[in-house]
Amino acid sequence: MAAAVEEELASTPFIDVHTHLFMPSLGKLGLWGIDELITYHYLEAELLRSDSIEPEQYWKLSKREQADLIWRVLFLENAPVSEATRGVVTVLKAFDLPTDCHNLAEAREFFTAQKLEAHIRRVFELAGISEVVMTNDPLDPQEAEAWERGAERDSQFHPVMRLDRILNKWADHWQILVSKGYAVDAEARGQSCLEVRRFLAEWQQRMRPVYMAVSLPDTFQFPEDSVRGRLLADAVIPACREFGIPLSLMIGVRYLVNPALRLAGDAVGRADLSALERLCVRYPQNRFLTSVLSRENQHELCVYTRKFRNLMPFGCWWFLNNPSIVEEITRERLEMLGTTFIPQHSDARVLEQVIYKWRNTRRTLAPILTNTFRLLLEDGYPVTRAHIRADVERLFRSNFERFCPR
Repeated sequence: MAAAVEEELASTPFIDVHTHLFMPSLGKLGLWGIDELITYHYLEAELLRSDSIEPEQYWKLSKREQADLIWRVLFLENAPVSEATRGVVTVLKAFDLPTDCHNLAEAREFFTAQKLEAHIRRVFELAGISEVVMTNDPLDPQEAEAWERGAERDSQFHPVMRLDRILNKWADHWQILVSKGYAVDAEARGQSCLEVRRFLAEWQQRMRPVYMAVSLPDTFQFPEDSVRGRLLADAVIPACREFGIPLSLMIGVRYLVNPALRLAGDAVGRADLSALERLCVRYPQNRFLTSVLSRENQHELCVYTRKFRNLMPFGCWWFLNNPSIVEEITRERLEMLGTTFIPQHSDARVLEQVIYKWRNTRRTLAPILTNTFRLLLEDGYPVTRAHIRADVERLFRSNFERFCPR
């Protein structure tokens, strides 16, 4: 049983349903290579716990200097036992690069020599994935310019329209819409919601996203008489229904609890998921992909998923993406939902991260699925290889393909 599960997990090409990777035509937005891997914000947070350097001193260093410092402190002076540091070791080993050298010269030389398109194909093959879903912000000036000039599509990368600047940071960005000819105001009243729908329709035609997405704080409520509440109810949700695409809600972020850490400074909070209940009840024709950041919200999310077929839980997001917690959450979901969920996504910000993130997922999922099928067999059901293959395919491919038809 264990061998059969491991073989099916290894041979099934997964779809990575949420990443921060970018197709090559979006240029420097896409991060890859050894210095980006080592200066990933998980490792930056770990460095600032392990070394005496102050954050303001660290941010003054060049990217290469930052990477050299992190390498020295976390990989040479200490064993890289955390999930994030061990992931870098996994990537280096995958490319037959030394994992205990005193400097990064050989690794830098290797990655500098790679041609991006061919490197992407190799990385995806090593990760066992066929395609990834991006995170694309139409209000990011650099990215918007690339899309507007007709960025070349890549069948391995699927767009997603990210709405954080619209829904969470309207005060800082509504004037950008005004400058582009949309009649919106600071309070999102009057014609603002209709104009935002017009903006979303324009970008839906340009981008063809597989879903829209927003990360939300642990204080998120719905319905709510606020800018976000109005834009969500009167612009975003109707637009998703019109375009026939889901809305992804990633709930539970507490933003910048330590601003000195920048991207690494966010934390987690338990959310009131009754807001999700009200969304599912009020908008039965809409579909909601959902990931919650707090471990304490996971059981409640499973219960709501049993009640609403327009709700699809996905992944173990951010602080939950550690094997011990992934195991707990996945077992709970299998017991309550069968195979009607999406177990994991990488959330990768650096291309090569998908290698270790998906290796870890397969390694963690194998004993969970093995135990599930073994219990089923012991209780009298004739489990076959075909059953295992079908369930792995469903969990890591077809659930997403059915919920987010392209």
